[in-house]
Amino acid sequence: MKRFLAIVITCCICTLVNAQNRWALQDDGSIRWDITAAGLPHYDHIEMSGQYISTVIRYGVNADQSFFEERSLVFPMLRTIPNDTHASLTHRIATHIPSLLSINGKTLQQEKVQSISIHGSITVESAFTLSNHESGDDIAMTRIIFPSYDAPALCEIYKVKNLSQKAITLYIPGFTQQYVTPFDKGVEGSYYITATIEHSGTYEVMPGESQQFEICFSARSKKEAQAVLSVDKELEKRQQFISNEIELSLILQTPDSILDAAFRFAKLRAAESIYKTKGGYLHGPGGEAYYAAIWANDQAEYVNPFFPFLGYEIGNASALNAFRHFARYINDENNPIPSSIIAEGTDIWNGAGDRGDAAMIAYGATRYALARGSKEEAQELWPLITWCLEYCHSKLNTDGVVASDCDELEGRFPAGDANLCTSSLYYDALVSASYLGEALAMDNQITAEYSKQADALRNAIEKHFGKDLEGFHTYQYYKGNDKLRSWICIPLTVDILDRADGTISALFSDKLWHDDGLLTEQGDGTYWDRSTLYALRGALRANHIEEAMQHLQAYSERRLLGEHVPYPIEAYPEGSQRHLSAESGLYCRVITEGLFGIRPTGFKSFTITPHLPDGWSEMTLSHVKAFGDDFTIRIERRSARKVCVIITSKNSNNSNLPRRVITNGDCLSIKLP
Repeated sequence: MKRFLAIVITCCICTLVNAQNRWALQDDGSIRWDITAAGLPHYDHIEMSGQYISTVIRYGVNADQSFFEERSLVFPMLRTIPNDTHASLTHRIATHIPSLLSINGKTLQQEKVQSISIHGSITVESAFTLSNHESGDDIAMTRIIFPSYDAPALCEIYKVKNLSQKAITLYIPGFTQQYVTPFDKGVEGSYYITATIEHSGTYEVMPGESQQFEICFSARSKKEAQAVLSVDKELEKRQQFISNEIELSLILQTPDSILDAAFRFAKLRAAESIYKTKGGYLHGPGGEAYYAAIWANDQAEYVNPFFPFLGYEIGNASALNAFRHFARYINDENNPIPSSIIAEGTDIWNGAGDRGDAAMIAYGATRYALARGSKEEAQELWPLITWCLEYCHSKLNTDGVVASDCDELEGRFPAGDANLCTSSLYYDALVSASYLGEALAMDNQITAEYSKQADALRNAIEKHFGKDLEGFHTYQYYKGNDKLRSWICIPLTVDILDRADGTISALFSDKLWHDDGLLTEQGDGTYWDRSTLYALRGALRANHIEEAMQHLQAYSERRLLGEHVPYPIEAYPEGSQRHLSAESGLYCRVITEGLFGIRPTGFKSFTITPHLPDGWSEMTLSHVKAFGDDFTIRIERRSARKVCVIITSKNSNNSNLPRRVITNGDCLSIKLP
């Protein structure tokens, strides 16, 4: 308990202190922390996921430079009772594997961690001596920690290397730990959680040579057989997923290596957290709380519009599946659509009432359908989209903005009877629906009506929410709101720029911005990365390039190389800065929709509004998989204000694709072949 409290206290201190970067970017794409006695102890946590498991690894280096590890294992498809939002089987194990070993009849002592690296897995390099140390008996150990890609298992590889000048005898014990959960606590009765060492035995290890063994932490129901895995093959599958599905698609190349790397890491976290449930592939936020379930904000609004750009087919499948699940709940009675569909798609959660969920779903579904470029999928989603739009229209108040019970923060902060976020999302959904209706060759009256409604709503947003606060020409988040709120950034992201200058000044002022991003409310200490990421995207779309980049670069460096790495987080103090997955999708959208300014307008068309920062000669986004294509966008500087937009496509000879010189920050329409 004392160690746990020390970890919490240390992490809280690290949150408040803007220290020099602890981690450094490496040539192989990893980040590495080279351990010295300075700055110890230090502890952190990271979430990693596969299709049947998610794990939060709490790790760190103690004051004596030894390694600390506690594994939190989450098995989303092993459901517990009550089978609600949080009913994934979860178990923590802190077994210290090196303490089980014996070398020349002695235990390992005096561990000195030399480095820790992260690149889709955690690699720990350590040196040990033996108890009753004899000169020359020096041992190096490498740990590699990662989740299985498609099995309910956390895998760890241990490599023990003999650094001495003589042979050593290494004893690796046969070891199994098994926990059996109470029968009456599981939907399928008792579950079996097992830790097993593979390749136990006695080995003579010659000088300079190594011996490897592995341990798997897995879980199963009684009716399932114990999985027998090759950990080396599991590592290969994890690495292939990262290299083939993540790092070879949607590649960002800029003069800023930290920005490129943060984008690459965020792609992985956004895509890995997808679970193969009995209700189909479901993207889950994570955080030891939210699995085998979907939300109107995290999935429909945040991450689903991103997946077509990455082109990861399981990501696209999870997005379509999420919208299909929501479509099950459209109704003739005009009851609100559920905020969340839980328990592998078998139940719902609607505990916060109407959060503006229909606006979130319509916003995400229209953007997804356009970027996906599939007429068949769009036709399937059209009834869901139109129902959500009509529901929002039915909730317009006398001022013409959308009424709702709360917003996505579910009452943590006041949101009034109508909030800026819901109306802005509805506005964007109407704009996208007019594009989508045209792409589907719908009656012109339908698309014209959506455009008309969008225009009316934009005027209503200005009249109802527009207000000068704290000397800034910006918005009140809800009528009567007298404090600046982070979500005043929302209109910028949907190209409502009437109050852009004042809003951006407010967002980046000391009243809202601090080292970790945007405060949720002026005067409060709470922050949520989701609003920070929306604000950065919005500031870029509003052509405040240098201000946005200054804050984006500082944010990216802090998240990737600072004290809590390597992904965007959910919130603080709530959730202890959990690495929820959809926030990483929002980070990626800062690049695709903010820096490059991509806005879908059809199955094969989009607008691009490049925002090349001062001091950059070029930037490239290659292997974009959206709109049924595989194309590359290259932005080259021609002068202080002019840039050249070059688009090349694998699906054509590029003869009819533009190579245009435009003013940096101007909008250009693109039609792919």
